[in-house]
Amino acid sequence: MQTSIPCTMMRGGTSRGPYFLANDLPRDWETQKQVLLSAMGSCTGQQIDGIGGATSLTSKAAIISVSDSPEADIDYLFAQVSIDDMSVDTAPSCGNILSGAAPFAIESGLVRAQLGETLVRVRNLNTNSFIHVLVQTPDGFVNYEGETQIDGVEGSAAPVMLNFLNVAGTKTGKLFPTGQLKEVILGVEVSCIDAAMPMVLIPATSLGVKGDESKQTLDMDKNLLARIEAIRLITGKKMGLGDVSDQVIPKVGLLSAPQQGGSITSRYFVPHNCHASHSATGAICVSVCAAIPGTVAEGLTPIGLDSKLNRSLESRSKGGDKAKQIIIEHPSGRITIALKMTLNQENSEIHQAGLVRTARRLFRGDLYVPSRIWTPLKQQAS
Repeated sequence: MQTSIPCTMMRGGTSRGPYFLANDLPRDWETQKQVLLSAMGSCTGQQIDGIGGATSLTSKAAIISVSDSPEADIDYLFAQVSIDDMSVDTAPSCGNILSGAAPFAIESGLVRAQLGETLVRVRNLNTNSFIHVLVQTPDGFVNYEGETQIDGVEGSAAPVMLNFLNVAGTKTGKLFPTGQLKEVILGVEVSCIDAAMPMVLIPATSLGVKGDESKQTLDMDKNLLARIEAIRLITGKKMGLGDVSDQVIPKVGLLSAPQQGGSITSRYFVPHNCHASHSATGAICVSVCAAIPGTVAEGLTPIGLDSKLNRSLESRSKGGDKAKQIIIEHPSGRITIALKMTLNQENSEIHQAGLVRTARRLFRGDLYVPSRIWTPLKQQAS
């Protein structure tokens, strides 16, 4: 009465979810969506009847396959599975879940491990973008043990280096989809930027908060959430994304000055509640905003950082000097983005955005969904 599906549960960065091989799932999207919803236990309150964790960080899935692109080894499709309704969103990507995709691909035999470390070229099907992922593989096997720590995850693990290529305009085709560095929406200055993740970035003080509040405090402020959503709906249309009322993009970031020695503080909304830490792709977008003069981030970074950062970025060319590090403070700590870009008043170029994550395989086996959801032809025949 149930269908078994091979599955690996992994922690990727500060998120967690099941990883599937595309060949183990239904071919058609509608059935595949129903399988994901059933697997996670959506629409059952706390996802008791599935493996979801009833939070936006633990109701995610990754679908992996061998890529037919000459620029990639594997294809990665991210799915944000709703907790409360029967929707699955594949419009955004997730850099945290991505950090588990390359180790999963190696362990599944899609990519041959090298001695020492293995480069896995990933095509993100959500955004049609490419990421080079470096996995630690001493002795030709994936290593999960190490000394790398990331805020939002207890303990330490082996580093997984993510280098995002072509991050400008991943969903809209433009770094600034509205054609403006900043503009006023409902009386509030915002910057609409599409760099790895389309986002609406807002100075926190313009919405009456400091910007360093806890997730719980922000989530309980219903007036704040309503104002954020009103702005998001308008900017979604202006960014060319259409009616975003049933979509999770664009995401929203509330920006403020750093308090712990970083470059800028961000509270990342996903989009109807505050992230417990920070999205990796969202951090790339925030870092780009902090780097470009004239956005709403200007003046929020420490005195002297703007000029030093911009001089560094303007002086580099492809293959030139090292990336500039931008440290983003979030509710669980900090996340560092290594940014390589060339600043231009009319057309800034982002050559590469890198960050370190960690991942860990939690368990591997068979996941079960009711046969009424899906029964493969081979099981029907038997």
